[in-house]
Amino acid sequence: MRIATGIAARQCVLAGSCNRATLRWARQASSAAGSVPSNDDPDAAAAAKAVSRAGKRRHLVFNNRTGPSLHHFLAQPLGKSAAGASAATPEEIPYMQVTDWGQGRKYYVEVYGCQMNVNDTEILMAVLNKAGYRRTMALEDADVVFLMTCAIREKAEDRIWSRLAFLKSLKTKADRAPMVGVLGCMAERLKEKLLDSDKLVDVVCGPDAYRSLPRLLSLRSTSADGVANVMLSADETYADITPVRLDANKISVHLSIMRGCNNMCSFCIVPFTRGTERSRDIDSIVSEVRGLSQQGIREVTLLGQNVNSYRDTSQSRAYGTQGYGADLSRGFSTIYRRKEGGRRFAELLQRVAQVDPEMRVRFTSPHPKDFPDELLHVIRDNPNVCRNIHLPLQSGSTSCLERMRRGYSREAFLGLVRHIRRIIPDVTFSTDVIAGFCGETEAEHQDTVSVMRAVGFDMAFMFAYSMRERTHAHRKFQDDVPPEVKARRLQEIIEAFHSTARERNQRFVGTQGLVLYEGLTRRHARPFGSDDYGHKVFLDSPGVAGLRPGDYARVRIDSATSASLTASVLEKTTLSEFYSQFPQP
Repeated sequence: MRIATGIAARQCVLAGSCNRATLRWARQASSAAGSVPSNDDPDAAAAAKAVSRAGKRRHLVFNNRTGPSLHHFLAQPLGKSAAGASAATPEEIPYMQVTDWGQGRKYYVEVYGCQMNVNDTEILMAVLNKAGYRRTMALEDADVVFLMTCAIREKAEDRIWSRLAFLKSLKTKADRAPMVGVLGCMAERLKEKLLDSDKLVDVVCGPDAYRSLPRLLSLRSTSADGVANVMLSADETYADITPVRLDANKISVHLSIMRGCNNMCSFCIVPFTRGTERSRDIDSIVSEVRGLSQQGIREVTLLGQNVNSYRDTSQSRAYGTQGYGADLSRGFSTIYRRKEGGRRFAELLQRVAQVDPEMRVRFTSPHPKDFPDELLHVIRDNPNVCRNIHLPLQSGSTSCLERMRRGYSREAFLGLVRHIRRIIPDVTFSTDVIAGFCGETEAEHQDTVSVMRAVGFDMAFMFAYSMRERTHAHRKFQDDVPPEVKARRLQEIIEAFHSTARERNQRFVGTQGLVLYEGLTRRHARPFGSDDYGHKVFLDSPGVAGLRPGDYARVRIDSATSASLTASVLEKTTLSEFYSQFPQP
């Protein structure tokens, strides 16, 4: 192809191994001022030979530290545009024929990690579908296989490496080899290693670069051994992209309202893989929620790495800035300078709750520092805002929290729990806990166990600490708690959680509650739903016959474990009817 030599020269320039003549030609090519060089151009031929002689893989990698930005590369077509094409959008830049972008090729996607990755996958699918690709549910039919990855813990990355090894064997056995793309947080963190890993990966794409994926696939199909775009953006929110749902039949969805994180907790890789905080404008969020309501969606979860630090400074067409909900929780601080102004999460949550009183609203994952009274009042005053709050603890020791750079003490956390319960008496809490962080002593561990018992969490995500490169902890501390000690401490934390959760859930037995019916469990085909407090509720079959997914049911709780409730269906109802009959405290 005519473009192949241009791509090879660009690879050579990025690799830093060309002679002067080649570099001179490459600089001319990168200006994109003339026509595409033909294959008989002597300098272009020299570039191709330089790449061939090198004997090692050459990659096109676009990131925030080296080389030209991908935006600049795509904004300057290699050939002159046809008349009238100067106003082309980035998705229409004619540096490569549009027919190379999709042509009905099929992609297969696997999702690992958090709900943000699920939402990212739905954005990715919208981008690919627009470019002409089609999703397949069969791995063997795929032209491209994507893995949406997580980098939060080492175990999550180990799963991806095992999967890539399997796909490598699939490529060698099949008649045709599918491309393999690694996306998400692991893509940003291990971009070079992924591309150099025995040709396991063809394309690497970070969380802020999904718009560029069709072009990356086209580049890979022409000449490059491996291509990557892991550039982090200061403003990308994908607000203008309508996600394509992974499961069109689900009655609940996750909606991303902000991306990135500024907290820089010492154990966390997220700020390095997803960048700094930036929020979607309130108009686009409310509009999307309204559209979901019209589609029959019964539950929406507002999503963000630090969701309650939402701050929208856009010029809204419909919503003026009320200016409330900007204060930090009492006794909490940040290591960064907070910005003033803008619409805060309390105002957004209020606007979303008003869209449809029959649609339940949740949010995750918040930081304890961002729970001003205004936000708590919104949760209390709107029956369709669920009364389960995720309150990540991480550690119950003040000294350990200081090393984690969490911005609060043990006493401040417990004070916040008491304050929330005064305003919302029937609230339930879920949490995240890390066992065996750097330098954790036995006394610090026991502080965590005691907080678990004191708070009485209804749900908890508990993990042994896993050191992540590039984090503050990796630079400053030693991962010095032995694995067997981490495992023992984790087990003690788990036991503390289950003992209190089992006891707390008994208070629901004999009471009536509202359950959103979701269907049948995959493994045992058992009817189930969820209540407002974050519990999975299994339903006895006799009363389920008249229910469809998305219906609300009034139920009587018959039994409880530490993880779930079991109930009998009394009647089909609506959210408004139930809470008019059983007002919340």
